[in-house]
Amino acid sequence: MFSCTLCEQETCYWSNLCPSCRRIKHYISCFSRDRVVDVLDQVLARSEEKQDLKIELEIRKEIAKKESDLKQKKKAKFHATTD
Repeated sequence: MFSCTLCEQETCYWSNLCPSCRRIKHYISCFSRDRVVDVLDQVLARSEEKQDLKIELEIRKEIAKKESDLKQKKKAKFHATTD
C-alpha cells in the first residue's frame, strides 16, 4: 500500500496515482502542463477583491432565489384559498 504521489491522500495499490490525480495527468498530457496550471490559476486562485465580489454575487443570487420562492409560495397559497 502506497499513498498517491501527487495528492498524498489516497491509498494506491496498483499505480502511483489515484484516479483523480491520474485524470489530472491526462489533462496535462492533452493540453500541456503550462495550460493546465494557467487554467487552475485563473479559475481557483482569486485575489481577495475578486473573492469578495464572488461572495457578494452568490449572496445576491441566493437572496433573489429565496425571494422568488416566497413569491411563488404566496401565489400558490392565494390561489388555493380563492379556489
